[in-house]
Amino acid sequence: MKPFATYFRFLKRKIVRDPLPPESIAAGWALGMFIGCSIPFGMQLVISIPLAVMMRVSKLGATLGTFITNPITIFFIYPAQTFLVNKLLFKGSLTYAKLAETEWTWEAVRRFGAEVMASFFLGGFLFAIILTPMTYFVVKRIVIRSRERRLRRESERTSQ
Repeated sequence: MKPFATYFRFLKRKIVRDPLPPESIAAGWALGMFIGCSIPFGMQLVISIPLAVMMRVSKLGATLGTFITNPITIFFIYPAQTFLVNKLLFKGSLTYAKLAETEWTWEAVRRFGAEVMASFFLGGFLFAIILTPMTYFVVKRIVIRSRERRLRRESERTSQ
């Protein structure tokens, strides 16, 4: 549990030290989350960084936000998103266990067929729709509160 807490403290420091306005930082993280959920692993940074530059939002947030899908989490997230949408939209016969055994390469997904491919992409988009606004508001709140605390501490130090 300790490495997990250490990782989140590291992320929080990265979030609040970005010199941009809170809205731009939050938008960068939300963009990264959207890309991380909706674009397959391996293509995300090629898309998120140029978009962050064009949108003038946090490039750091857009980069780190894509890490929701990484070599460890794809073995949980990809089967979940595919299974969920396959059951909801296609009434498919896929089992979560079968999806969890998949190696999640393009070849493996292609072998499953069009139904699974559609389930995979629609599931990623569904996760993106849910997690993107949550990310924006959580990151914005973290930045604002952290900056307010820092200003209070600095004003207390100068008044003493």
